[in-house]
This record gives sequence, C-alpha cells and structure tokens, in this order.
Amino acid sequence: MLEIGFPRGVLNCYRRSKKMVNFKEDEALNTLNHSCAHMMAQAVKHLYPNAKFWVGPVVEEGFYYDIDLGDVMLTDEDIAKIEKEMKKVAKTGAKIYRREISKAEALEMFKDDPYKVDLINNMDENTQVISCYDQGDFTDLCRGPHVDNVKLCRYFKLIKHSGAYWKGDANNQVLNRVYGVCFPTQEQLDEHLALLEEAKERDHRKIGKDMQLFMADDLIGRGLPMYLPNGYTIWTELENYIRNKERKLGYLHVMTPCVGTVQLYQTSGHWDHYKENMFPAMEVEGESFVLRPMNCPHHMRIFANRPHSYKELPIRIAEIAHDFRFESSGTLKGIERGRHFCQNDSHIFCTQDQIKDEVKGVCDLIFSTYKDFGITDYRCVLSLRDPADTKKYHQDDEMWNTAEQALRETLTEIGIDFTEEIGEAAFYGPKLDVNVKPAIGNEITLSTCQLDFCLPAKFDLTYTDAESNKQTPVVIHRAILGSLDRFMAYILEETKGNLPTWLAPTQVKVLPVKTDDEELNAYAKKLVDALVDADVRVEFDIRSEKLGYKMREAQIQKIPYLAVIGKNEEAEGTVSYRLHGEQGTTTVKFDEFVELIVNEIKTKGHN
Repeated sequence: MLEIGFPRGVLNCYRRSKKMVNFKEDEALNTLNHSCAHMMAQAVKHLYPNAKFWVGPVVEEGFYYDIDLGDVMLTDEDIAKIEKEMKKVAKTGAKIYRREISKAEALEMFKDDPYKVDLINNMDENTQVISCYDQGDFTDLCRGPHVDNVKLCRYFKLIKHSGAYWKGDANNQVLNRVYGVCFPTQEQLDEHLALLEEAKERDHRKIGKDMQLFMADDLIGRGLPMYLPNGYTIWTELENYIRNKERKLGYLHVMTPCVGTVQLYQTSGHWDHYKENMFPAMEVEGESFVLRPMNCPHHMRIFANRPHSYKELPIRIAEIAHDFRFESSGTLKGIERGRHFCQNDSHIFCTQDQIKDEVKGVCDLIFSTYKDFGITDYRCVLSLRDPADTKKYHQDDEMWNTAEQALRETLTEIGIDFTEEIGEAAFYGPKLDVNVKPAIGNEITLSTCQLDFCLPAKFDLTYTDAESNKQTPVVIHRAILGSLDRFMAYILEETKGNLPTWLAPTQVKVLPVKTDDEELNAYAKKLVDALVDADVRVEFDIRSEKLGYKMREAQIQKIPYLAVIGKNEEAEGTVSYRLHGEQGTTTVKFDEFVELIVNEIKTKGHN
C-alpha cells in the first residue's frame, strides 16, 4: 500500500491488501460453484419452463450460465426472483447423481434444445459416452465433478447479469448471462461480498469519472481512453517523475514514430510471434505499415544508426512511447488495459560482462521507485520459455539456455528472491516480472526486466571490442512504471483517489467565506497568486454557491488542501486549512502556509 508522501489523516482509509479468491484455480470452490451454476439453471427452469441453456462454466470470478429466454432480457427484479427460487431448491437437499449415456441417447434427450444438440455434435467424433448430472427435476450435460447434494450450494449470491452473444458471434442470438458466487459458509460469502463492494469503490473507472480524470467514447473507439485535464496532470507528473530519475542514471531519451513497416516487424520476429495482438497492416503507396505494439525495433535501429565502441557501452535508450495493441474487447478495462497505452520503456545495449551490473541497476531503479510510492507488497518472478511450446518462441535452444541461465545467475548473485514460471517469457528472451498485489483483486505485473540475445542478432547490431573485432551486444529491455496508464490505475485504486499533494490534479482549493466581500476576495486572491507563483496547482472558487456545498464538492474531488478564508484570516494575515479526510482545521501564517505546500510538493511528502 502507498504509505509515503501522503497528507496526514489520509492513510486511515486504507487497509492491507486482501487477495480475491480465484474460483477457477481453487479445486474445491470450482466444484462447488459449478454445482451452484446447475442449481441456478434448475431454478430458472422452474420460473421459465421454456428456458434453454448454453454453457455454465466456472471462471476466475465465480460462475455464470448463458440462458436463452427468447425475447426476455432479465432485470434486477428477475434476478431477485431467481435467487429466491434457488434457495427453495437448496432446501430440498436433492442428491446430485452422475450417469453416463450414449451420444445417441443424449441427442434424443435434448432434441428440442439446439444449444445442447450443437454441443453434442461438436464433441470429438470418437466420443461415444457422455456424462450428465441429475438433481431432482433437472438434468444437464456435464463432465463434472459436482458436490453430493444441492444443500451444499445454499451460500450463494448472484452478482451481475448482462447480454452475451451465443459463441461470442454478433450474428447469433443474444443470451442472458448471469454471474454468481458460492461458498461453503455464510461467513466466507459475506467476506467476499464485502470485498466486491470495496472493489467497486476502488475501481479506477469509478474514481476516474468522479474526479473527471479520463473518458471513453465509442465514436473514438473501444479501448482508446482520453485523458481529461485532471487526468493528464497526473499522467504528466508520473512522466516527469520517472524521466528525471532515469536522466540522473544516464538514460538518453528519444522519440520515435508510432508506426513502422511490416518489414521492420518481420525482421524483429514480432510479425511471426505477435501478429494476433497487432492492428492490421495499412497499405500506403506500395508499403505496408502497422501501429507499433512495442518500441524495441525502433530502438534497435537507433543503435544501428552509427558505429559503436565497447568504450561507449552501456548505452541506455529510453522513451515514454505511445503503443497500440489489439486487445480483445473482453479484456479491456479502463486505463488499466486498453488498445492505446504509453510505456515507460528503455533498452540497454551492453556487453555480456556488463549484464550483472545493468540488471542490478534496473532492479535498484524498480525498488527505489516502489519505495517512493510506498509499494511493499510484491514478488519477483523469473519468466522462462516453455520448451514444449516452441512455436511461441524464437528457435535457438543455445540462445535460450544461455539467456535463462545468465538472468537466473544474475538475480541470484545480486540477492533478488524469485520464483520461476514456465511459459511466461517474451518470445525473444527470459524476463524478470515484478508483480504487485493491489488492495483488491489479484496481482498484476507493473515492472519488467528482460534479457535479450535474439533481437540484436536479428538486426545485425555490432560494437567494436578492445581488439577491434565486431561483437554483438546484449539488450536489456526494461519498464519501471510499466505503462503509465496501468500504473496510474493501480495508484488510483490503492489510494481510492486520495493522491499525495505532489500528484493531485488540484493541490489547493481556496474558498472565501463570503464571495461578495471585495476586501476578503482580494486577500484570498493574494493567496492564490502567491501559490501560482510558487508553481502550485490551485483553484480559486468564488462561485455564489453555499460554502458547505463547495466544501463537499472539494471532498468528492479529493483535493488535498482546502483553504477557507474568512474575515479573521484577512485581519490576522493567516490561512485556515483542512486536509482531505479530516474534520478539524489548522490556522497558520500566510507565508507559512505557502512554504508548507511548496515543501510538501518538493519533497513529495517525505519528512
């Protein structure tokens, strides 16, 4: 959690991160929730006798069932009725039985259900025996397993519903998709529901709307968020923060175009290994261009622009780069995951002897950044290729063995604790992923450090060694904040939007008690001018609205400092201020207040 750089009184609204359960990976919960999905289908059949069902899988967040109710689309009131009927079913304590039937028997049993017929006909042609499960008056095809009886599914909650095209095809029937969760005990269910409520409050999309940080527009395109003035202020501050840290460490910042030729990505290997995540090619004057999904090829060409000596290495090229990836619509989530994002990217060109020092330097930068933001709950993962899935990766066993061992030994030598995960490497090399645990939800990757022997060879990169021989450099790909967009989403959710003063869009709001008092307004304006001159982001609110209304509004906007100016302050040359989240006020001298704000911004709240 963020604990550094925050105004006094803010941290009390935070609590230690609690990981949400993954229903799909937890075997016992998986079985229970799949059984509950069947119980929901049974209840729906009681209420809607003509209902037909597609699939009811367990997913990470619980279970769902896709239901065809003809022209009926379920409402919240309908969901409440389904829940009531589910409770009745659970009370029956009906046993759940598994039995096997032939494919022909299954087709006969479900001959009036086109969805089940489709499932059966699309089974492996060698499938002759199909399992189904009976519970009371309801039967459905299923591989199982299930719990013994429906009573075990009594601690449940239907959490949301939506429309979903059959098989995800917009040309097909729209089905009702109903989501739910189920737990062994009421206590566990209540705890999970409380987490879901907190997740709603922490959702960066809600915070972004309340604080007017960013917006989406279908006419612009899905997954293409636009930053409003408040949001862009936060984004810019993050950019300045990391750029200044990098500059002090010798990084050279560049700017490269957001497009490249298909040939460029064929050379790098992305066209063969990453094409499904890229936007389609554009044909212009006989050339094919694509929106770039990453910046590596551009930076390779910058290095190749002129000859290099070993004396110049390492060369650290950095960029805050706009990238584009065609993420599936189901994965899009505000600014956390979009089709346009900005990477805090860098490529370090070095010798093999410099790998250890450069990786250590990257790790030091990652963890010093985390310290600045108070991020303490994270783990390090060494992501390796999957030898059994070679199509995903560049084909060079010797290169992979060398790169993986080099990164493993380097991390061990510099004292980084890590676990190893197979199949999570980039197609060109192994990587260190730093995964953080948000206040709500499952962990996400913020920072990466990747070791690459592949792309330098593909682009014929060389440097001259001490004996005047041509050598191929090693490239370290690294992202500290990852994408600025995802990092911003993470910070917003960790803090519930209660940002430290240096990062807040508006740092001080000045409110005169009376807006029709010219002398009082003049004194308040003097404070505003002094803050502006000190590069403080300040808002002067002299609207005719009631003071209480404007103060509540400032709370919603989560402005760190609220300066309330009355006749006493004018007469005594003072400022009375209230910190966001606190009820009491503090009164200090005019110059002392300005100095207080300036110092807090300069030091980023570090005392």
